[in-house]
Amino acid sequence: MFTLYTKTMKIKVLITALLFFTLSGFSQTHDEKRAQIKALKVTYLTTELKLTTEEADKFWPVYNAYEEKQYNIRHNKIKPLLRQIGNGALEKMSEKEAQVYLDKFQDADEELFYLRKKLINDLKPIIGSVKLIKLKKVEDDFNKKLLEKYKDKDKEKKD
Repeated sequence: MFTLYTKTMKIKVLITALLFFTLSGFSQTHDEKRAQIKALKVTYLTTELKLTTEEADKFWPVYNAYEEKQYNIRHNKIKPLLRQIGNGALEKMSEKEAQVYLDKFQDADEELFYLRKKLINDLKPIIGSVKLIKLKKVEDDFNKKLLEKYKDKDKEKKD
């Protein structure tokens, strides 16, 4: 039991170290950074969820398809809307125009909601309910570590 605990702790430390040190490249393109983050996330989620080889073989194609669709919604629907209402445009907008934007935001949020719901339904037979709940926590933990890393990097730039 102690050996397993020590091995698990070493893996967690290694993953955390990888997360903090490999994201420090300044000259990387957006796609390179995204691929690097994805690789770290695969390792982190696989380890934290303790996916078996069989589970991982079925889990990752479903999860990757979900992530790609989610990325497309955020970057092809939500991000352009945010750009359009930036730079003071919101202050000049009529209620009618604002309602159009609000409807578009709600449609995108609804798409994301149903996409997550589909992910849960698709993954439940693969990893079960307990690991699905853990998935949410592990995703949040990974995102938190990622944000902390970028905040630290931003602080270093300012100092």
